Amino acid sequence: MEPNPADHQVALEELSLEDSAKHFNETFNNLKSEVSRFIVGHQSLIEEVLIAVVCGGHVLLEGVPGLGKTALVHSIAQAMDLNFQRIQFTPDLLPADIVGTQILMEQDSGHKAFTFQPGPVFCNVLLADEINRATPKTQSALLETMQEKSVTVAGATHQLQLPFFTLATQNPIEQEGTYPLPEAQLDRFFFKLHVELPTREEFSEILDRTCGTVQPELKSIANGEDILFMGKTSRQVPIDKTVQDYLVKIVRATHPGDDNASDEVTKYVRHGASPRGAQAILSSAKVRALLEGRFHVAREDIERLAKSALRHRMILSFEGEAEGISTDKIIESVIAKVSS
Repeated sequence: MEPNPADHQVALEELSLEDSAKHFNETFNNLKSEVSRFIVGHQSLIEEVLIAVVCGGHVLLEGVPGLGKTALVHSIAQAMDLNFQRIQFTPDLLPADIVGTQILMEQDSGHKAFTFQPGPVFCNVLLADEINRATPKTQSALLETMQEKSVTVAGATHQLQLPFFTLATQNPIEQEGTYPLPEAQLDRFFFKLHVELPTREEFSEILDRTCGTVQPELKSIANGEDILFMGKTSRQVPIDKTVQDYLVKIVRATHPGDDNASDEVTKYVRHGASPRGAQAILSSAKVRALLEGRFHVAREDIERLAKSALRHRMILSFEGEAEGISTDKIIESVIAKVSS
């Protein structure tokens, strides 16, 4: 007999706080282990993607072609019992190709009427592959979807099923045929993560796993109720007022003119991170605290996740762009000054 999702949800809700934290750790670590059966290396990357997923956030994965960005998203979708859709972004992709459109349908009565035809965005896990190859108009079609978890077409609003998160991949901006993502859309991404080149040993392991006669088959570890419950559990982790003030100081210090702004911020930054950046750091820090076996947020959690949450939310000045300054280095200078 198939398990009843409603019964599973009730069972989760009846767990004590201690058991909820235990269920959180077991599920998270099992998900990470299952994804790692196919993805070689990238342990920190896998963990941070899963952290964002638990928090209900969207992730932007950046790296040159061939580093396994799409394979990572596929593996995460396979490890979860969720509805998965992929959109290959191209310059001729239209907004209606993403969110859906009104089509003229003949009714049983013989009359014709417009009916909403949902687009591929109506899923739980959306892979937006090479998102920066589409035009800004098409990219902006995801704004409402990512923020409101809904789609509005012809004046009617259609809610998406939860959980919903977008895992987008992009090639570096300097690659030919790409369009920079608008700042407003970048701000909707919970994390921006860099996918690095594998080591020599990892290269060899990739060949063994992908070019042999047997490839690992991933199984589902968690369903939608598990993911939503894990997010609810993480939100219960408390944070001390002094630690929260430390977080606020870091985010405010990314703005030129702030008392704690570093010399690098003053010289190279035009606009600092938004409040969404602070929300992303706090939400993800609570998850990391649980993974470390703590039921409180520590300063080290904030420092560990600040780059992933802030690197895409800082707008460099003309001088910063011209000199190719890394926002990661600027964030390091901010943390060093605020913590001193």
